[in-house]
Amino acid sequence: MPPIDEQPLINENQPLQRYYGTLESRIGYRLVLGGTRHFGFYTPGSYWPFPIGSALRAMEDHLIESLGLEQGSKVLDAGCGVGHVAIHLAKKGYCVQGIDVVDHHIVKARRNVEAEGLQGIVTVTKGDYHHLNAFADGSFDGAYTMETFVHATQPEVAAAEFFRVIRPGGSLAMYEYDHVDFSNEEKWVGKSWAEINKYTAMPANDRFKQGVLEDILEEAGFEEVVVRDLSDNIVPMMRFFYILAFIPYMIIAFLGLKHMFANTVAGYEGYVYRDAVRYIVVSARKPLVGEISGGEEAPVRKRDY
Repeated sequence: MPPIDEQPLINENQPLQRYYGTLESRIGYRLVLGGTRHFGFYTPGSYWPFPIGSALRAMEDHLIESLGLEQGSKVLDAGCGVGHVAIHLAKKGYCVQGIDVVDHHIVKARRNVEAEGLQGIVTVTKGDYHHLNAFADGSFDGAYTMETFVHATQPEVAAAEFFRVIRPGGSLAMYEYDHVDFSNEEKWVGKSWAEINKYTAMPANDRFKQGVLEDILEEAGFEEVVVRDLSDNIVPMMRFFYILAFIPYMIIAFLGLKHMFANTVAGYEGYVYRDAVRYIVVSARKPLVGEISGGEEAPVRKRDY
């Protein structure tokens, strides 16, 4: 395992580094989600968000379903954070290569992998999904992002890299967000989400109007692009974040400090203006070699809204 200071080509993203380096992010994620950095999966109509750990693992099981790969498959975790998702997949029988651009994430991820005795099954290295030059073509059976592709500064470049490193017939699953055309909403809705995207270093999320992410994947060469809307499945956790953020947000807003407390702002305003944004999983497949010839009709996009 290479030391952290032996860095491959990295797309510098200082806003992302600052966001994950703040005390609010480092303490908040640990206290509320145990270090995990994604939503939990609940039955639509549920109110009670606890136990949060079970909901987080349920979302990770949903990821396994979306990938549709056999046990033993080699999977790329693009933006692995502290390794919780990779560890869950490893326990379910998958080999996982995790990459992240944040040094303290890598240190903690490796520590967590070692604590679970999963060395050799989960590998964590410093890497940037815009530049997967450390991996040969077709290195992985599949790849996934778990609320990390919204941080992309060049999503088209990253999508092309995913396509390259996934083997023919392999799959991609992305748990991300998209949104309505904010020009058709009240002006403060778009303004709120623009600020959230800025504070939380999510430039791609600014661009992900409904249909954009699917178009990017298809332009990269992926087929069978399917969208599933999971917005109703995350409401209990969104409501929980809103309740936690309510009083701090009022103080922060009054003092004009919203730019310093990105997660508090996202927890409160993200719930208030939630109808403008969807939580989605986009799955796709890399076609088999020779599956499409120049004389064959192009596949029809599949969407499930």
